[in-house]
Amino acid sequence: MSIKVNHRSWLLLGSLLAISSVISVRAQVPPPQVPDILKVPNGHTVILKALGKGVQIYECKATAADPRKFDWSFTAPEADLTNEKEEKIGKHYAGPTWEANDGTKVIGELPPKRADAPRPNAVPWLLLKAKTNEGTGKFASVTYIQRVDTDGGLAPACGCDQRRTSRPRYGSPTPPTTTSTLPSDDDPV
Repeated sequence: MSIKVNHRSWLLLGSLLAISSVISVRAQVPPPQVPDILKVPNGHTVILKALGKGVQIYECKATAADPRKFDWSFTAPEADLTNEKEEKIGKHYAGPTWEANDGTKVIGELPPKRADAPRPNAVPWLLLKAKTNEGTGKFASVTYIQRVDTDGGLAPACGCDQRRTSRPRYGSPTPPTTTSTLPSDDDPV
């Protein structure tokens, strides 16, 4: 049995101030308002804001403590990334990986720093450091990912008693406000 739940999330891509002059023709995107634990280190600037819309995937699995008992376990995200004009610019999936349409990827390092989301039904806000970057395009110099302003995406509140999958949607109210930030890895700090 599969339960789908959509999500929307803004993804902000940041790079070093040292290389921000390359993209200075773009309007500056302000960093999101986040708890101190989720702030990106000094020397980074937001280079892209993207909305993620999709699902968080959970599996009902036997617990390690008692194989006769079951509980929901997070498996992976599955989302499309769009810009503010709702044009698809990439995707987000297991890894955790963010992949731009140009094929460049950034994979986040686990475990992330986390803070509870202000909305009671939302997945936590996260700060992930980039572990790996692939390619030479849009995500090549990303060093951090912030997932903020989330809404939805939590595992089902009801327990589970057999092996099955749930795909709760996550997103945000209209207008969407879920955010993530990805800064560059050339940080001199």
